[in-house]
Amino acid sequence: MTTRKSAKKPNVSADELKAYYRDMLLIRRFEEKAGQLYGMGLIGGFCHLYIGQEAVVVGLEAAAEEGDKRITTYRDHGHMLACGMDPKGVMAELTGREGGYSRGKGGSMHMFSTEKDFYGGHGIVGANVPLGAGLAFADKYLENNRVTFTYFGDGAANQGQVYETFNMAALWDLPVVFVIENNQYAMGTSQQRSTSSPDIYHRGEAFGIPGDMVDGMDVLAVKEAGDKAVAHCRAGKGPYILEIKTYRYRGHSMSDPAKYRTREEVQKMREEKDAIEHVRDLLLSGKHATEDDLKAIDKEIKGIVSDAADFSKDSAEPAEAELWTDIYTDIAPQNA
Repeated sequence: MTTRKSAKKPNVSADELKAYYRDMLLIRRFEEKAGQLYGMGLIGGFCHLYIGQEAVVVGLEAAAEEGDKRITTYRDHGHMLACGMDPKGVMAELTGREGGYSRGKGGSMHMFSTEKDFYGGHGIVGANVPLGAGLAFADKYLENNRVTFTYFGDGAANQGQVYETFNMAALWDLPVVFVIENNQYAMGTSQQRSTSSPDIYHRGEAFGIPGDMVDGMDVLAVKEAGDKAVAHCRAGKGPYILEIKTYRYRGHSMSDPAKYRTREEVQKMREEKDAIEHVRDLLLSGKHATEDDLKAIDKEIKGIVSDAADFSKDSAEPAEAELWTDIYTDIAPQNA
């Protein structure tokens, strides 16, 4: 595979590079396995894979600190894994088993982990954006110096509620990073056909919100941009927008044949811009790892994913009584 040659040495340690490689590879292999299970009929409903976009969430999680929050849309398996959620629990939830994070009742679009400060997984396009601002509002109220990462796509960027949220976040100086994961096709319409402005992050200027455009196929560039955005928010300067240009290799969901783009376009991206291959090249060219080292990592990851799949198959379906649980809570949010 032809990969990019980095023009400068990475400003991270060898251990950090290996961690990025491992984390992105875990997401890639997990999603490939999820696609297989969907094809076998073990995952019902919708299944939106993150293959190709791994550098976005891995880079931003590297910029996050303990207690920071994240909320996203339905293409969320990668976010769950990147923030440290157990692959077994994630896969079990996808297959609707009681060993899942929502005990098999939520699936990918309704999966949460308060332990990891992961607040979904939301199926309504753009609806998670005001929720993310709400999480950030709570943090500002509690003065806990935390930041919320609110992820949405280029399609959701045309939703009116996004701009209502921008306005409130700017008015109240909320510590929220709005992350536009621009995979360039929304559900199936290219950005050129659906969006009047080529650079979506500029739309924040109307509200006084600064932002940046980032190469989402380069985890180091994402980490650097994430550090800048997080520092802005923690300094009490209000929200920040990151438009991260990325690319999904699969269709919008498993049911999407993706006929709106050519196979040649997808193959070109895989060969020339793949984020995992980029880090692999940096590790090998910088003599931070050998081929055997990387093969060992790949073997380890395949074992983790295989164990997750086995766990999900062996876990029982939720009991009927679970229909009446998790309706109300007596626990105050945010440890208030």
